[in-house]
Amino acid sequence: MKKIVLPGLAAGLAMLAISLVLSMLWGKIFPGLQTEYANANLFRPWSDPLMSFMFVQPLVMGFLLAWVWNKVKSSLKTGSSLNKGLKFGLAYWVVTLPGLLMSYSCFPISGIMILSWVLSMFVQALVAGLIYGKMNPSR
Repeated sequence: MKKIVLPGLAAGLAMLAISLVLSMLWGKIFPGLQTEYANANLFRPWSDPLMSFMFVQPLVMGFLLAWVWNKVKSSLKTGSSLNKGLKFGLAYWVVTLPGLLMSYSCFPISGIMILSWVLSMFVQALVAGLIYGKMNPSR
């Protein structure tokens, strides 16, 4: 259980922190994103209690990915545990891309918004993979 709970919590907190920092950065680089996020026809306002799930999602994902890492880490045959963690993070990120493509095709959101999500998820996935490789190494 310790192989999942501690790395899951660490990765979840890291993904949350990365999300918050990169969201601020994207808002500075692309000021139009703030207007897009404020569009009540697309997104709930921050005053809506359901928006609190935005802070819970990375924690849940951290635990779920920690469980998956624990199951698949031994199937990654070559490289150090950190290298395997990066490969795992990259694989997770690639799996997210079809969902982002669907979001772009189904909702009236900008390509810049999708790009910001793609880049944020990329960084989050790699950092989570590094955390799993460090805290729960393969033998």
